[in-house]
Amino acid sequence: FNLRSFAERTAMNSPIQGSAADILKMAMIELDREMRERKFKANLLLQVHDELIFEVPQDELESLQSLVEEVMENAVSLKVPLRADSNVGDNWFEAK
Repeated sequence: FNLRSFAERTAMNSPIQGSAADILKMAMIELDREMRERKFKANLLLQVHDELIFEVPQDELESLQSLVEEVMENAVSLKVPLRADSNVGDNWFEAK
């Protein structure tokens, strides 16, 4: 294990990972605003790395899924597109 290599990788990854975290937080703020405005009953339960876990009533599933993808893909304006995927399941394991 080379300490110098580790330090170089860490120095390169930190700004990228920090920026990704900032983008996700911006998306979460916008999602909260939109969900309140649209009076969704769904709840954001958990954030794990770059994933958001929601509990969603069946009648809101399709509209919330579209909203989450749209907000996450447009949280910031970049020269490259951001892509957001979503999965649905009765529990986190099934949704993966």
